[in-house]
Amino acid sequence: YQQNPKTYAIVKQLLAEGNAGELQKYFGSRMEFGTAGLRAAMGAGISHMNDLTIIQTTQGFCRYLEKNFSDLKKRGVVIGFDARAHPSSGGSSKRFARLAANTFISQGVPVYLFSDIIPTPFVPYTVTHLKLCAGIMVTASHNPKQDNGYKVYWENGAQIISPHDKGISQAIEENQEPWPQAWDDKLIDSSQLLHDPYAMVNKEYFKDIQKQCFYRNINKETSLKFVHTSVHGVGHKFVQLAFKAFDLSPPFAVPEQKDPDPDFPTVKYPNPEEGKGVLTLSFALAEKDGARIILANDPDADRLAVAEKQESGEWKVFSGNELGALLGWWIFTCWKNNNRDARAVKDVYMLSSTVSSKILRAIALKEGFHFEETLTGFKWMGNRAKQLMDQGKAVLFAFEEAIGYMCCPAVLDKDGVSAAVITAEMASFLATRNLSLSQQLKAVYDEYGFHITKASYFICHDPKVIQQLFDNLRNFDGKNTYPKSCGRFKVSGIRDLTTGYDSSQPDQKAILPTSKSSQMITFTFANGGVATMRTSGTEPKIKYYSELCAPPGNSDVEQLKKELDELVNALEKHFFQPEKNKLQRKTE
Repeated sequence: YQQNPKTYAIVKQLLAEGNAGELQKYFGSRMEFGTAGLRAAMGAGISHMNDLTIIQTTQGFCRYLEKNFSDLKKRGVVIGFDARAHPSSGGSSKRFARLAANTFISQGVPVYLFSDIIPTPFVPYTVTHLKLCAGIMVTASHNPKQDNGYKVYWENGAQIISPHDKGISQAIEENQEPWPQAWDDKLIDSSQLLHDPYAMVNKEYFKDIQKQCFYRNINKETSLKFVHTSVHGVGHKFVQLAFKAFDLSPPFAVPEQKDPDPDFPTVKYPNPEEGKGVLTLSFALAEKDGARIILANDPDADRLAVAEKQESGEWKVFSGNELGALLGWWIFTCWKNNNRDARAVKDVYMLSSTVSSKILRAIALKEGFHFEETLTGFKWMGNRAKQLMDQGKAVLFAFEEAIGYMCCPAVLDKDGVSAAVITAEMASFLATRNLSLSQQLKAVYDEYGFHITKASYFICHDPKVIQQLFDNLRNFDGKNTYPKSCGRFKVSGIRDLTTGYDSSQPDQKAILPTSKSSQMITFTFANGGVATMRTSGTEPKIKYYSELCAPPGNSDVEQLKKELDELVNALEKHFFQPEKNKLQRKTE
């Protein structure tokens, strides 16, 4: 009895070969449902994304929602998908989205299923806009082409946080037998419960982001040219529409990358965070068309990378922290110009994750608004933003160093479409003052203090080695002692969000929530440096993030960079010990 002939054939072949090792890989353990939902390769077996595992996941999610919302059958859910596909197993984002819709509809739950590919931020937008109970986005963002994912939003329009992941995970375990007609997704096409929000959201979203458009006349007149790439993902059409909504001339689209292609043929990794490799074609087009600024989205258009041609002819790719500094400065400046009441600033907030640059804290201190840091990941910033907004506060901006920006309160998650067009307006405005983005970034640092950051990672496939590395840091000079120095750098504070210890708090307890299941230690140094080491939730990596914050007036940037480089070298040598632990360096 077979429902998907392709995955059935893969398994049958392995059985015929008696390949126990591969079968163990496919069926040994189920994909774990966490706060990021699911993320795994497409293929056969319960460890992969396929028709069956999508049905089982959605059945569990549906039961969990029924338990939490008495009005689920009145309000419903939204489902979106990107352009990923995996011909050899028959899996695709669209197929998975339709199967998920079928599951809900079979239980009498209304489903708002987008009829075509969309950017990830459109799902949280729709949850909020239509007051739905939940949202699902089928995407693996910037992961390799064989991967897919299942990302879940709660009724507040933010990604789920604990304990929902545990509750959903348990409900999946309890609902593994596919319900009758679970595979027959054609049933949804004739259902009264199926709605298509595509046209409505394409109108309303672009109306809502125009609240962040402040210089329409400059936009109309600007001679600045932009190149945009969607890196074979979903972003092209939507960034074009965003430019139109702001009265900007459309950006030049990189022709080889503008149409969705699940093979991502022109890039090694479809991740603009990897820097210049992904932007090679963009640089060439910009040179040809005389564009000074490149805007690059990742394949599901929730992140944004920006590059600018310098006076020297070199291209500068801004880090996530640098763009965060620029957008934070810009969004606050626009807010200030439009709010003459001096007292209103007391209700203004900006957020960033704890591994991102503290530049917003410096701006907030000087300008009088509030800055808060959250745990890593937009789920925390989205949920905190919603809490603050419910208390009548204005959350103007949130960002993370992994090129994620929330510039618009209509989406409580990172959004690369609104970030792209707001960056374009900022650049157009600065051009009327004869300033480049790089020059303005320096001006921000001159005014609020230089914040220099450096981040990287080591790859480690052995969880025991990772555990040992962090245990070593917690028992550095004997049992339960953290390092007092790192090479020549004196440690002045420790915060361990795995155990909940924070040396700077009177009761030694950390303020941010702790999680025993992931590793994360932050060291503060006497020289004003901060470094965080943490494990990744989705990849076999140990990441580090370092920053040197100087007070305003200290403008010897080269000296600061040198100091940070030395701190990072000491961190790698003494705390990571790559040779001893056989860690693989990030390759450029």
